[in-house]
Amino acid sequence: MILYLVRHAKAVSTDVDSQRPLSEQGREDIGKVAEFLKPLGLGVDYLWHSGKKRAEQTAEVLAEVVDVRIEVAAHSFLAPNDEVAPIKDEIELAEQDVMIVGHLPFMGKLASLLLAGDEYAVAVAFKAGGIVCLEADDRGKWLLDWMVIPQIVPAD
Repeated sequence: MILYLVRHAKAVSTDVDSQRPLSEQGREDIGKVAEFLKPLGLGVDYLWHSGKKRAEQTAEVLAEVVDVRIEVAAHSFLAPNDEVAPIKDEIELAEQDVMIVGHLPFMGKLASLLLAGDEYAVAVAFKAGGIVCLEADDRGKWLLDWMVIPQIVPAD
């Protein structure tokens, strides 16, 4: 079972737009990361996002380069301050590959709960537009496989 955790790319401030869509820099960053991922041929059963504009737009870009076998959809309980345990349980019970596009502090807490057993352990420093790949071993223990952030992807 593979889980990709994605922090949405940079968004505009609420002063500019209350819905906080991706900024120009955010669109460039997630586009760059998507191009980097394209040759890897990633596939997931589900690509979930929080339903907030910036997460939805980030998910749309990634859905162009990731083979989503079942569904790209907004999913409940992925808001910045939602509890992470229910999503952890849902992922582990489903035993399917999932990509989640969300927000801080939720994404950090979920990664920490999976990797360290403590949502407050701060196991991953998420950057805007960054992707963390976690894989569950045959005993169900989650391990960090790789991480990509826009800052390390070479420009065209």
